[in-house]
Amino acid sequence: MKSQSFEQLIVWQKAHSYVLAIYKITKQYPKEELFCLVNQIRRAAASITANIAEGYAKISSKDKLRFYNISQGSLEETRNFIILSKDLGYITLQDKEQLGIQAAEISRLLNAYCIALLKNVSPATT
Repeated sequence: MKSQSFEQLIVWQKAHSYVLAIYKITKQYPKEELFCLVNQIRRAAASITANIAEGYAKISSKDKLRFYNISQGSLEETRNFIILSKDLGYITLQDKEQLGIQAAEISRLLNAYCIALLKNVSPATT
């Protein structure tokens, strides 16, 4: 069954949980990082779900793929900032690993959506 809203997409739901986790964990960063690393990582994370939502609304597969690809890029940018955060001592190894697990799942789902679009098959709500 085709979804009625981007909010019904499993990939968006997982990515939304990831964004919330990013916001929660960055609350503990040093104040001097508020307008630097915290701002960058939050913007990158929020871009993941924003581009999924925007891609969902596009009619052509080519446009959908473009936005899902941008979302994948934002996910990788966020992963980079998580590695940096761990290396700077702002988060624990356990936090880094948990966020990495979430990111890997989102990446797999985004790839599945893209493959389905390339095959001209509707990914529905998977």
